[in-house]
Amino acid sequence: MTNSNEIVNKKELALEQREGLLSALKARFEKNMHRHNGLEWAKVQEKLDANSEKLWSLFEMERTGGEPDVIGYDQETGEYIFYDCSVESPKGRRSVCYDHEALEARKKHKPETSAMEMAASMGIELLTEEQYRALQKLDKFDMKTSSWVQTPSDIRKLGGALFCDWRYGHVFLYHNGADSYYGARGFRGSLRV
Repeated sequence: MTNSNEIVNKKELALEQREGLLSALKARFEKNMHRHNGLEWAKVQEKLDANSEKLWSLFEMERTGGEPDVIGYDQETGEYIFYDCSVESPKGRRSVCYDHEALEARKKHKPETSAMEMAASMGIELLTEEQYRALQKLDKFDMKTSSWVQTPSDIRKLGGALFCDWRYGHVFLYHNGADSYYGARGFRGSLRV
């Protein structure tokens, strides 16, 4: 038996964790209807109830400060799309370099992990630049922080990685060495359910 702070090995949540997460997601959904006009929570919950592994991923997004919320529905696949909607880059995902290769390249002061490794372990994907720009149309995010975004392979092969933030009324896309990490830079993820 696990206590409420432990995660079951099979990526399933204890009943208390599940109920707490669903309650938080529902409250956020209802508070931010402008992010998902025309969608109904009952249908979202029905999808979540049928997919415990995705619910576990949402729990990880929540646990690390992402405040996931539904931002859309894909008519073709029948999936609800969740993005991290915390005002600033999730606190539990900051001070990470871009990927495992960058982490291994660091000689000194290695961070604990990388954005790509952490996202994979959570069962989510980093936002693309396009997704990040779409998110900024729903609300304003990363006004004091920044977030790694998926980086094209040609840039990554040269040692770089991309990140975005919101400043001066605009989304800015920047580059940095993939092995860099900062206390104010994390990453935002997406999940389809």
